[in-house]
Amino acid sequence: MTSINPFRIAIPDDSIADLKERLSRTRYQDEVKDVGRKRGVPLADIKRIARYWATEFDWHAAEASLNEFPQYTTDIAADGFDPVSIHFIHVKSVVEGAVPLLFVHGWPGSFLEGTKIIKPLTEDTPAFDVVIPSLPNFGFSGGITQPGFSVDQHAEVLHKLMIRLGYDEYMTQGGDWGAFITRAMASAYSPHHLKAQHLNLGFYGFPSFWATPTLFLQSMVTPFTQKEKAGLEKTARFFSEGNGYGAIQSTRPQTLGYGLTDSPVALLAWVYEKLHDWADEYPWTDDEICTWVSIYWFSTAGPAASTRLYYEFQQNIMTTIERLRGWMDVKVGFGQFPNDVTSLPLLWAKQLGPTVFQRQHPNGGHFPAWEKPDYIVADLRDMFEHVGK
Repeated sequence: MTSINPFRIAIPDDSIADLKERLSRTRYQDEVKDVGRKRGVPLADIKRIARYWATEFDWHAAEASLNEFPQYTTDIAADGFDPVSIHFIHVKSVVEGAVPLLFVHGWPGSFLEGTKIIKPLTEDTPAFDVVIPSLPNFGFSGGITQPGFSVDQHAEVLHKLMIRLGYDEYMTQGGDWGAFITRAMASAYSPHHLKAQHLNLGFYGFPSFWATPTLFLQSMVTPFTQKEKAGLEKTARFFSEGNGYGAIQSTRPQTLGYGLTDSPVALLAWVYEKLHDWADEYPWTDDEICTWVSIYWFSTAGPAASTRLYYEFQQNIMTTIERLRGWMDVKVGFGQFPNDVTSLPLLWAKQLGPTVFQRQHPNGGHFPAWEKPDYIVADLRDMFEHVGK
């Protein structure tokens, strides 16, 4: 179980042919006129991308590009669960004394999301050894069919991965599920193993008087800026108007999964809506979208498996969130991107632990490592100057 095996993506031709055949037989719905995106993804967008996916997109070229990164698999078991094959990219820096960095993606992301930051982080200084796994049930990692595999189990598996790679101490970077999972890692494995973490998703709340009294009082007397007011309003709109996907995935993932598994256009619409709405005017190309969604379609556990984490997390959501946004003995950095799904005052983020770095970026959305990789790279470098070795 401790072996680490080289891995190359190699989707069979018959699987590619099956995808194209399914796309060619799509039965499209009509749409209400002149409503824009208020009711979901416009029909013209989906027809255009689906046509491109079926007739022009070259998966083999995308696959070859991905295979330029050194990839591996290894079997790891969380306590009480069967072993699962973990797929990951691992690029070691040529710079001596490089800092081990674990990048953790979320939904609807994948390991692809972190690939743009590899070259600058591994080649320039301060340098990093970069590890980018596919989460269980995502990408080319194996699937989990036992109930109860939530963020703590993901944290355990990823910590064991870093230990197996020889990194007894390391840093992490994460947004979306990556933020929750790396916070769970901090809860279990800092300060002895996880030394510092950079986050780009705000899921914290107003500071607690009992946990951080000084920060509570500071927050009480500090007026909101105009940007903070706009961010709080945007966050409220997301939970009232934009979180329907989360309600479905956290309550009935099995029912949703039949459509995601059988229909590539259903999967495309489900994922593309978030790529468009959650990014900050990022100029998505059809090739990028098709590569992104193809990783879900060709994933080892199937396109629907990635939604299971929502259900498991929902079972203990309040106690888990309270724990993960509480004070921990880990150095924390935070990069805030204005078009992310949540935008909360950075002052409140100081409740997470000893805060060594914060930056409010001028633009960027939910996928900053893909949209604005230079920002994430700069954050990590500048943060490391405060963290030290």
